Amino acid sequence: MARGEALEPYIYDLPELGENDIRVRVTHCGLCHTDIQAVDDFYGITEYPFVPGHEIVGYVAHVGSAVTSIKVGDRVGIGWQGRACMQCDWCLKGQEEMCMDIVESATWNPYGGFSSSVIVDHRFAYLLPDDMPSEIAAVLMCAGISVFSPLLRYASEPAMKVAIVGVGGLGHLAIQFAHALNHEVTAISSSAEKEEQALAFGADHFILSSDRSGLRQHNFNFDLLLVTAPGKIPWDPLLNIVKKEGRIILVSFPDMTMDPTDLVAHNLSISGSFLGNHATMREMLAFAQENGIIPMVELMPMAQINEAIQRVRENEARYRIVLVNEPEGG
Repeated sequence: MARGEALEPYIYDLPELGENDIRVRVTHCGLCHTDIQAVDDFYGITEYPFVPGHEIVGYVAHVGSAVTSIKVGDRVGIGWQGRACMQCDWCLKGQEEMCMDIVESATWNPYGGFSSSVIVDHRFAYLLPDDMPSEIAAVLMCAGISVFSPLLRYASEPAMKVAIVGVGGLGHLAIQFAHALNHEVTAISSSAEKEEQALAFGADHFILSSDRSGLRQHNFNFDLLLVTAPGKIPWDPLLNIVKKEGRIILVSFPDMTMDPTDLVAHNLSISGSFLGNHATMREMLAFAQENGIIPMVELMPMAQINEAIQRVRENEARYRIVLVNEPEGG
């Protein structure tokens, strides 16, 4: 395959297992918008042939000689990060998601989860609750941690007013997490048809992003604005609905064209948030299980990966597609 082209079958030799590695037989893998951006080389780092996939659940098939905490047969979840250098300042501080070798640390290096098996450092594979369905766990491994981590960090005070931009694969989980954390949640979407579901997910209010008068009614209202939608964002009215000295968090990759006047005049902060460390990942899984955080999932066979990608490109997925490998011999 080349940039932007359809995926096709690819046979490769299994990579060698390092002493800290495990090989996981993939049963489920979520389709993340990041996978499609990588296929399109949006980040300028993709090398072809390329096997995407990083919202993985499967069973451990082999373990390296130094692995003691995970055994063959365990069911584990794996997210975007499959390893780290474990030597840089960030890793030594326990913030492995900020590793200086992060580009090389992706689970899809060398081959990702849209395959029969993957190899990762065992420290980036997480034992899953027995009663958490694999398709649910798969989505939480990336989309879940991506929205939980900034809420945990920046919405730590009780009963904050949180606005979530985008009701999609990330946004519908962010609404659930923010609601479970006892915040007042407002969903902002460009699709009026998503209002009913946004409210069902736990949003207290819904605003159509094209409704400028509706947005103006919320000027200086929100403590935190969590942006989960990619593409074009109506930045000028959104900057005005955040309280002075409020914070805007990006967990997606939106276009960033804006007039900076209100950003400066209101002492606003714009921050990015990338994944989370080991402790946050475990806390997220436990919190999701305890509070019934459940992504809305469509299941499709792994063989239909190109059809699934097309559904996501056309914004038809509601709200996350999980690919399922057929059992051996199936």
